[in-house]
Amino acid sequence: QALLAESGGGLVQAGGPLRLSCATDRDIFRSNTLGWYRQVPGKQRELVATITSVGSTYYADSVKDRSIISRDNAKNTMYLQMISLKSEDNGVYYCNTIPTMRVNGGVYWGQGTQVTVSS
Repeated sequence: QALLAESGGGLVQAGGPLRLSCATDRDIFRSNTLGWYRQVPGKQRELVATITSVGSTYYADSVKDRSIISRDNAKNTMYLQMISLKSEDNGVYYCNTIPTMRVNGGVYWGQGTQVTVSS
């Protein structure tokens, strides 16, 4: 079972909404600040939003005012809701802990979920 499992991506019309989900296990979820990252080909992975274990949030300027990050403690799941999607939101979205999770000496990433915004 994957330690981090992202879902919810897909093809979305520009201007439309999207909700991404990140499921993880209880120990990882409850004790860590969690975040969403976006990877675009040819660019470094970008941190777009974070949420602490007590619900404090941070948003990158690129998604600020269009996004809500949240966590459901009962489901050990984190969400990223976005509206008014733009072409700049294209990319593969990953979730991770803050700082990023390390497994066997390397940074662990899940499979991510692809978001494609059509104009």
